[in-house]
Amino acid sequence: MALGACALALVTLAATPAAAQDEGGLAGEAEALPRRGAKFATQKGWVVLDAAWRDAVSAAIEKKLWSGLPTVIAARIYLFPEGGDEPLSLAVKTCRIVYDLWDEVFRVELRQGGTVRNTVAVNLEGVQRRCGQARLLPVADTVVLAAGQRYFAGLLVEVNPVGKQILERIRRWVTLPSGAGTITAGDSLFGSFVGLFVTHVPAADRTVAFRTQFFTPAELEVVPAPP
Repeated sequence: MALGACALALVTLAATPAAAQDEGGLAGEAEALPRRGAKFATQKGWVVLDAAWRDAVSAAIEKKLWSGLPTVIAARIYLFPEGGDEPLSLAVKTCRIVYDLWDEVFRVELRQGGTVRNTVAVNLEGVQRRCGQARLLPVADTVVLAAGQRYFAGLLVEVNPVGKQILERIRRWVTLPSGAGTITAGDSLFGSFVGLFVTHVPAADRTVAFRTQFFTPAELEVVPAPP
């Protein structure tokens, strides 16, 4: 899927106190996960997401970025049905960032949407635009979703994940043609909501976890694919 660089109109379903009271289908543990607004739409038969996790780059991570040591930011986006704690689909976005001390630019290897792109950023803001957010990222094939069912996304972002096996699985997953797909049982990337987020023991330099508001596929705007 081609990634649009321009801003496109997406449906924003901001969570309000009234909406939160209506979300009683979730287990209490899942409710404890911090909530952030996101934007959902459909494009070419996929639910696509706009979301941000810029706070994954803390002051300590900034210092490491400027040092020239390689830094990996891996974001996993799991799609859950309302009232369920087993994910239906997973999308992955990864960045490998190295500051070139000679040329004084950040070199970024960006993997998302089934594509690999090498680019440069002249400052940390450029790194954040590429690696601290998602734009029109495919998260689930609409074929596997019920039009009237409500869903939400749970995001797990890790900076320099520990464990070569997990990182390799993440890299393989992001090479899927869409960069996202339905989940098969038994893969160590997957598990229940509680297992992935609530009881997750950070095995990285920094971990950020949050969930989005609910959305209903039938109510999402259809966004045309870029030419």
